[in-house]
Amino acid sequence: MADGSPWHYLDTAATAQKPQAVIDATVRAMGADYATVHRGVYARSADMTLAYEAARRRIAAFIGAPEHELVFTRGATEAINLVAHSWGNTHLKAGDRILLSTLEHHANIIPWQLLRDRTGVEIDVCPLTPDGLIDLAAAERLLTPAHKLVSLAHVSNVLGSMLHVEHAVALAHRVGAKVLVDGCQAVPRLPVDVAAMGADFYVFSAHKLYGPTGIGALWARAEILESMPPWHGGGAMIDRVTFERTTYAPPPARFEAGTPAIIEAIGFAAAVDYVEAIGIEAISAHEMALTAQARDQLRRLNSVTVFGPEQSAGIVSFALDGVHPHDLGTILDEEGVAIRAGHHCAQPLMDWLGVPATARASFGIYSDESDIAALLRGIERTKRIFG
Repeated sequence: MADGSPWHYLDTAATAQKPQAVIDATVRAMGADYATVHRGVYARSADMTLAYEAARRRIAAFIGAPEHELVFTRGATEAINLVAHSWGNTHLKAGDRILLSTLEHHANIIPWQLLRDRTGVEIDVCPLTPDGLIDLAAAERLLTPAHKLVSLAHVSNVLGSMLHVEHAVALAHRVGAKVLVDGCQAVPRLPVDVAAMGADFYVFSAHKLYGPTGIGALWARAEILESMPPWHGGGAMIDRVTFERTTYAPPPARFEAGTPAIIEAIGFAAAVDYVEAIGIEAISAHEMALTAQARDQLRRLNSVTVFGPEQSAGIVSFALDGVHPHDLGTILDEEGVAIRAGHHCAQPLMDWLGVPATARASFGIYSDESDIAALLRGIERTKRIFG
C-alpha cells in the first residue's frame, strides 16, 4: 500500500495481478519489437507476425489443442457470444434446447437468452447439489435428443465448485448435444486438456491467467469451426472481396476481423510461460490448500456462513450475519484486504443461496497464509464495529 503496509489481494478470481515477466513482454512488444502483423513485407512486421502466431501455438498447447483450433477473442465473454451468434444461429432452430446450470456466470446465460429471442430455442437449467455442485444426475434426467448444446462452467466463479467435465461431456454426447465449457476460473488453477475432456468448445480469458486484459480464446474442434460462418466482417478474415461477393479465410482467421490484439497476445503467451514454469499442478495444490484453510477458519467464526463444497478451487464465498458484503468489503479495504463483494455476475446463484450478495476471497500464485490471517482480523474488526 502507499504507506508501506502490506496489501492482501484476495480478488484473483476477478483478475490476476501481473508478474514482471508478463509486464516486460508486453512493454517489449509495444516498444522495441512493435509492428503490425500479417500485412507488412518488412522484417519487423514479419518478425512480429511470427511472434504473434507463436503465441497462438503456445497458448493452444497449454490446453492440449492444435494452433489452428484456437481463435483469439476479446475475452471469454466474446468467445461465448461468438459461438452463440455463429454456431448457434447456423445450427439451432425453434424447438431445440440448451442446458445451462444454476451457477453460471451471466456471460454464460445472456448470450443464450439472446439466441433464444432470435431463434426460438429453449433453455433448461440444471439444478445444484445441496453443497453447490452441478448435479450431473439431474442433468442426465433432463437431457433429451432435443438438447443440442450443454454449456457449463468448469469452475464456479462464486463457489469454486469443480465440474467433472468428462462425465458431463459423456452425458451430453449420449443425446447428440455439443458441449461448451467456460474455463475462465479453471485454466489458471487446474490442468486442462481439451482433447482428453472431449468437449466441443472451451473458452477462457488471459487476465485471470496472469496475462493482459482485452484478450481471451475460444477453442473448438476444427470441423465445428469450419461449419461456422463469420461473425464480424472486415480485414484479415477474407479470402477474396468483390462488391458482388466475398469469400472467407479458413479458421481461425475467419473469426479475427481487424487488426488483432498483437501486444496482448504476446503477453498472453508470456503468462502461459510463467504459469508453466511454476507448474499448474503446484499452483493447484497451493490454492486448494489455502482454500481449505480459509474455509476451516471462517467456519470457526461466529456469525459467518461459508458457501459451496468442501473441495473447491481457489475461491471461498461467505456471508457475515447482519453485515452487507459491501460494508464488509469497505472495512476490509481499510485493513489492506481486497475481497470481492456483490452478486459476482451470478444472480441466479444468489437466488439459490438465498442471499442478495456474498463476500468472496479468491487466491492466486502469490497468496499465502498471511492473507487469510489478515482477512480474519478484518472480519473480527467488522463484527466489533457492527456490534
